[in-house]
This record gives sequence, C-alpha cells and structure tokens, in this order.
Amino acid sequence: MNEPALIASVRSDDATSADRSVEIVERVIAWFEANQRPFPWRDPDCSAWGILVSEVMSQQTQMSRVEPKWREFMELWPTPAAMAEAPVAEVIRRWDRLGYPRRAVNLHRCAVAIVAEHGGSVPSDRDALLALPAIGAYTSAAVASFAFLRREPVVDTNVRRVLARAIHGEAVAWPANSKRDEREMLALLPEDPARAKLWNAGAMELGAVKCQSKKPLCEACPIAELCTWRERDYPAATEKPRVQAKFEGSDRQLRGRVMAVLREHPDGVVFADLPEFVEASGVPAASGTVDVAHANRTLQLAEDLVRDGLAQRDGSRIRLPH
Repeated sequence: MNEPALIASVRSDDATSADRSVEIVERVIAWFEANQRPFPWRDPDCSAWGILVSEVMSQQTQMSRVEPKWREFMELWPTPAAMAEAPVAEVIRRWDRLGYPRRAVNLHRCAVAIVAEHGGSVPSDRDALLALPAIGAYTSAAVASFAFLRREPVVDTNVRRVLARAIHGEAVAWPANSKRDEREMLALLPEDPARAKLWNAGAMELGAVKCQSKKPLCEACPIAELCTWRERDYPAATEKPRVQAKFEGSDRQLRGRVMAVLREHPDGVVFADLPEFVEASGVPAASGTVDVAHANRTLQLAEDLVRDGLAQRDGSRIRLPH
C-alpha cells in the first residue's frame, strides 16, 4: 500500500472509531434516561448537599444500603449547617455500619468547612470542592457534574470497566489513576454539560447493573453491538484479579466491633475493660476471660481509632469524639 493510501486507511479507521464512540455515548444516554434507578439524590430538586452526602455514602457500599441511611441523614441534617452544629459523635452513631466510620467524620468535617468557608452552600467550582476535607478527584467531579452541570469527567470502578471493555476490548478495568481516568472519559464526554451529566451517570449505571464484574449481562446491554470486548469474543484478563482480604477475623472487623461498643455506650467505657465489652458484644464479659493477645490487639486498634479521630480518651475512659 502506498503512503497516501496508508494515510487514508488510518484516517478511515480513526473516523470509524470516533463514530463508534459517539454511538456508544448516545446509546448509553438513551438507555439511562429510560431505565435509571429512581434514587432520591437523582431527583431534579435534590440539593447539592444531598448529592454530596450520597457520593460520600456510596463509596464501596451497595446502593440498597445507602438509600435508607441517606434519607435518615437528610431528615436529620438537610443542610451543611445542620450537620455542622451536630456533635460528630452523633453523626458517627447514626452512620452505624454503613461503612468505615472515617467517612462519617469526613462528612462532618466537610459540613463544618462549607459553613466556615462558603457560607453554608456547597461550592460549585471543582477546585473549591477538592479543597474540602477528604474530597478527592471522583467526589469533586461527581458533585460538580451532578449538582451543578459542570462538564467534568466522573470515573469510578464501574465506569472504568465499561470503558475498558467497550472501548479497549479488555476484560477488567485498569487500576484507579486520576490522570488516565480523566483522559479516557474526556475523550467521550459530550460538549453539552447536561449531556455530559447523563453520560457520566449512565456509564456508571451501566457498569453497576449490566456490565458487572463477574457476570456481565451482555444480552441486555444497550451497547452490546458496539462493544470491542464482545467483538473480540470476550478475551480473558491477562492478569489475575486481586483477591480481597478476608473480613472474618480481620483488624477491620475488630475495629468495627470496637466502634459498635462505643456507639452503644454514649458515655464511653473504661479503656482497660474494652476487650471484655468487645468480646461480649457490648455487655462486659467476666474479667480475665479474654485472651491476652486478643485483648492487646483490641486496645491497639482502639488507640488507632483515637489517632484517626474516630474515638477519644477521657482519662481512663474511651468514647466517641465530642
């Protein structure tokens, strides 16, 4: 093939790829508009604060667990000012077992910062959102797009998986990387901010309910005909997926049990007695019945919670922070 013909062929392939990408975006948007799950934070009247709360809650947490807790929080603290006035211990207690309670502390810190620095209104600028406590690339982009119609690329694990399969023909998503995430999504993001919002939300929804990690529902996918992974007959991942550490018996489980004890005892418990409370699920066991190594591990993890701001020591007692 001569050089002009080769150049023409490359340009044709590029045009075909671009056309496919545009069609993928349009189909996902149409599917999302017709099939999106009716979460309350998707209501057009939902406040920016409500959207921020939903994004913090939904990190690595099933939506079925998030929705009732979101409704509870919005009834108790419908504005950043309302939450900022509440004791952080109450926010942690209400968070319960939704996920690691550090997120509850961070949400309270965000509320305080929004009141102190933005007059009680969630900022619309992404840089201002990023400056809030514990708000990263994903959450700042999500709030900017979903609450303020800013043209920002919103990328989570579900979106990465959709892009990896549909665009690149790869079975699994690439590891989280904010620079690559934004570059990949910006290449597909519609210029119209309203359409960009729908594509952001639609790609995320598609990954959550159709293009699932272990059992993708390709027969019900709106972009099955355009998916490069399907076109290549579903090549397997070249690397083995990372195996998540077991929860049973882990430090994560034991920290959760310590936090459960502190939630059940608003006035706190004697620090030295904490292992007995944890062993007996909130009711102190008989002194000396807890294995020494397990007791020391419990107390060490409790000290870690204090350093993380999730608990505090008052003399000989430990309790949720004021």
